[in-house]
Amino acid sequence: MIAHWHSLWQGRRGRQLREYLTAYLMIAPALALIFTFGIFPIFFALYVSLHRWHIRQGKFLGLGNYVKAIDALAYVLFFATALGLLYLGWRTLQNIRQTAQTNREQPWSLAVPGLAFTAAGLLFLRWGVLALPAVLGIADKALHMERTPGLFRRLLFEALSEPPIWNAFWQSVGGLLVAVILAQLSRRWFASPRRTTYLLQWFSGSLFLTVGGLTAWFTYAQLRQAVQKALESGKEPSMGIHVVLITSGLLLLWASWRLWQSAVRHDNDKVFLLRGFAALLLIVAGWVLIGELPPVIQEGDKNLWEGLLHTVYYALGTIPFQLSIALVLAYILFQNVWGREFFRVVYFLPYVTPAVASAAVFRLLFLGHPAGLVNQILRLVGIPSLKWLWEPRGVFQVIGDLLGISVPSWAGGPSLALTVVIIYSIWTFVGYDTVIYLAGLGNIDREINEAAAIDGASRWQIFRYVTLPLLSPTTYFLSVIAVIGTFKAFNHIYVMREAAALGTMDTFSVVIFDTFFTDTRYGYASAMAFILFAIILLLTYFNNKIQGSRVFYQ
Repeated sequence: MIAHWHSLWQGRRGRQLREYLTAYLMIAPALALIFTFGIFPIFFALYVSLHRWHIRQGKFLGLGNYVKAIDALAYVLFFATALGLLYLGWRTLQNIRQTAQTNREQPWSLAVPGLAFTAAGLLFLRWGVLALPAVLGIADKALHMERTPGLFRRLLFEALSEPPIWNAFWQSVGGLLVAVILAQLSRRWFASPRRTTYLLQWFSGSLFLTVGGLTAWFTYAQLRQAVQKALESGKEPSMGIHVVLITSGLLLLWASWRLWQSAVRHDNDKVFLLRGFAALLLIVAGWVLIGELPPVIQEGDKNLWEGLLHTVYYALGTIPFQLSIALVLAYILFQNVWGREFFRVVYFLPYVTPAVASAAVFRLLFLGHPAGLVNQILRLVGIPSLKWLWEPRGVFQVIGDLLGISVPSWAGGPSLALTVVIIYSIWTFVGYDTVIYLAGLGNIDREINEAAAIDGASRWQIFRYVTLPLLSPTTYFLSVIAVIGTFKAFNHIYVMREAAALGTMDTFSVVIFDTFFTDTRYGYASAMAFILFAIILLLTYFNNKIQGSRVFYQ
């Protein structure tokens, strides 16, 4: 046995084993940090969102917090998540099949260790779910005990040594050992330089399919339970109907998009017209079914939907102006103008200024009192003082009052207070976008512009048909970063918010913060955070589909 152990570390195979072990030891601290501060908080937040949680853990609610926030859309969201996971699993298995056909290989035996690793991962997840309540209960146990240096370690050992948790842990370890042994034995079944890739694909594909199936089953069980409770209480179980109609509408819209894409790619005009008309009919049918959204929104959390509306206003008011101004400034500063290095530094300063400090200065500048600096400047040019950060009315209503025009509330747009935040955001991030655009302009070959000029193109034509398309990767990157940044913006909004604005400045992230820290509803706030995360993912996906296809790489 000892001789066999020594032989493992000898020769070429032993050298590879030592190199692998050294590499894993080198990246172990990084993996520990990623798990501790990146992966574990996400799973813990998901765990919290499934419970009633006021300071301490309450009873299990399932999707109750999500349903309270967005009503029947919660079931649509989780069914969509399940379908997405199932699709990822199917695509991963398809990649295995295509790679195997291309290289004329038979990696099907690797499905055994891949499934074993999936089972081991699920066993470890089960152990974590069982151990987490026991670990969280240590604080309650230690309330009436004498504080000693070894108290926490003793209570932690007692919590993890409970029979169900202890058995689950060793089952997880046993499952992992079985998976490792099967992976080592698979070297005899299948020898290929792509063996590790196949093994990871089998593991990830089976994991996606398993988790997707469990998510779909859990969502269906929660929906059935909600319908049963509604029937028992004598209420109409409209929740299931809303889920079916909204899901059907979304599927019809997706089908219309796919049909329209196939119509555009077809050369036959008759086929194009028929498919285009069919896509239009699907859009109408899908829109009719999605008409169930208004009553669903009314049943959801009013503060959440208002926060989402304010966030949309904030994004629409910030991103287009921010990118447009930055593009113009970058194009000007890229020319041979006097003092361009100085102006580059000046435009970049707002971005590197601490957000809390600059937001506090803006709060003083746009004070709603007549003594505010901006109001004093307005009075010098004959414009009456405005409430600015104290104004809850829409900016178009305020402008209409100044011009003597009556603007209805539904057309008021973002509040004047939120408009100040939009101005601040544009002022802050224009410099950053300008620097990125300057880098993009520097990567464009001057010979391309010179060739266009020789062909008789004007400066505007060179910018419109040469420079702008070549800047599309930069614009795509900045737009993605801007969308994500606006939807999770918090610091400057929290500093500038005023009670007089009546909540019209509260974006989605601010609503989550108030729910978590002010109301101490940890479970509900975690559910809202996951809803925001889903919205950001959807926006990023659609941005990639719409704008990513128009990106031109030189």
